[in-house]
Amino acid sequence: MELIVYLAGQIHDDWREKIKLKAEEMKLPLTFVGPMEDHDRSDNVGEEIIGKQPNPVLKDEAASSINILRTEILLRKADVVIALFGEKYKQWNTAMDAATAIAMQKPLILIRPESLHHPLKELSNKAQVVVETPEQALKVLSYIFE
Repeated sequence: MELIVYLAGQIHDDWREKIKLKAEEMKLPLTFVGPMEDHDRSDNVGEEIIGKQPNPVLKDEAASSINILRTEILLRKADVVIALFGEKYKQWNTAMDAATAIAMQKPLILIRPESLHHPLKELSNKAQVVVETPEQALKVLSYIFE
């Protein structure tokens, strides 16, 4: 058995690569998918496909519609979602992906530091599992294969 894992979270550092490497070390049969990690590509995809937009709002709208389609398709294919919340970046897209996973009845592992317990309390209560580190999330997945 292999699981498809959607990695929801900010795209500004290499946390996904670290999870992928650790999962490989643990020999976990996981395939990872997630949002577009190339920020410029994500912001410009609407104009690249649809054409130049007359203002920044419409440029964002064009890109957003394509990114939402991509995200929804990958979330639907996922067996489980890991959503990482950290201290450094605003996490609107992470919250949206986690809420979408819940609405789709996808199992959700929420990673968040204890300091974010209060702002994430409702989301935490909807997740199947809440942990504080990516390593703990992988240990949860590892348990499935025992």
